[in-house]
Amino acid sequence: MTTIVEVKGLTKQYKDVTAVNNVSFTLEEHKIYGLLGRNGAGKTTVMHMLTAQAFATSGDIRVFGEHPFENSRVLSQICFVKESQRYPDVFRVCDALAVAASMYPQWDAAFANDLLDRFALPPKRNIKKLSRGMLSAVGIIIGLASRAPLTIFDEPYLGLDAVAREMFYELLLEDYAAHPRTIVLSTHLIDEVSRMLEHVLVIDKGQLIINEDTDTLRSYAYTLAGPAAKVEPFLEGRQVTRREPLGSFMTASVIGELSRADREKAQAEGLELLPVSLQQLIVQLTHNQGSSKEAGIR
Repeated sequence: MTTIVEVKGLTKQYKDVTAVNNVSFTLEEHKIYGLLGRNGAGKTTVMHMLTAQAFATSGDIRVFGEHPFENSRVLSQICFVKESQRYPDVFRVCDALAVAASMYPQWDAAFANDLLDRFALPPKRNIKKLSRGMLSAVGIIIGLASRAPLTIFDEPYLGLDAVAREMFYELLLEDYAAHPRTIVLSTHLIDEVSRMLEHVLVIDKGQLIINEDTDTLRSYAYTLAGPAAKVEPFLEGRQVTRREPLGSFMTASVIGELSRADREKAQAEGLELLPVSLQQLIVQLTHNQGSSKEAGIR
């Protein structure tokens, strides 16, 4: 697989605040990534540096093998759909699409027009008069129709109802299958997008705490349920991220792979093993930073 983004030791400081701290990762072509973390974790700062909208304090970024800053060859291959994207006051929806068409060599005008119909967006409507959801739809249309080899969506769903969000996910997967490229989704609705993600990057307090394929990551966590007197001995020596006692009953979330012997032991003790959703796992890890490193998730 070809690497299209390589980040080494990336750090960004604002006076006495370190927004991103020594982050390193790679992105491969034709893969869907989730860039996840809490508000203020450093995700947007990383995206701004990848797209040459912010300078790194230290470290190195290569996109398509080159530095992205003031590099039109690289930037024309990146579409960054920002949560807070602003347009000139006089812009209509059609004006935003026209500018996008001039920026991205792979732009598909027919697809963009089809998406306008699907999202019921009036092309002559002034962007200032759009609802929050309709403004998000403009960004989604640009991101999908750009067909950029690296397409980044930062919270693309704001203001969209559940039906519109599901339509976006289906459209993204359909177009990705027909026109493969690297897609990065930064979102808080982790469970909604988890089925699409092939690889997960989690940033917490400016540090990369998870860098793992999604299928592998899911096998790192489980919930154990049963009588507390039997659950507690089973937990000994394991990385526990959460305990929830209820009288004599207890559930506990655990980081770490289960061996066949562990499963047989749990069954013999009458304990129930339950899967942990990707969202639950990430919430637990970002509340217990360091758990992932201790468990070998990296």
